[in-house]
Amino acid sequence: MTAGIADTNILIELYRTFPGAQEWLANQRDIAITPVTRLEFMEGARGKSGQERCQQIIAQFGLEYLTADDQRWAMTQLLKYRLSHGVSYADCPIASVAHRLQVPIYTRNARDFMPLLCATLVITPY
Repeated sequence: MTAGIADTNILIELYRTFPGAQEWLANQRDIAITPVTRLEFMEGARGKSGQERCQQIIAQFGLEYLTADDQRWAMTQLLKYRLSHGVSYADCPIASVAHRLQVPIYTRNARDFMPLLCATLVITPY
């Protein structure tokens, strides 16, 4: 069972070998990412070796797919908060999974998710 969702910026800090990110992940169990996170992270990979390294990092996480309800929720939230709070189209489907599962999203950019999720579900892990 998924205990939380990791945002793309956590994976980036793991890629950059930030000690805080590595220590945090070492103490976690059952953390997942969404396909959106996976795509964002892989898009930033540089070259074949970068892709391989990204895949090694991704392998440490579960994968929580979006449901049709998640996608509808994400579209509703984008319309509701894009203009007033500047939410990103990519953050809405990531948040939708945390919303459905009622598990925290671990991110270094809490402000990106605060309009979408209650404050208890948005955690800056380190």
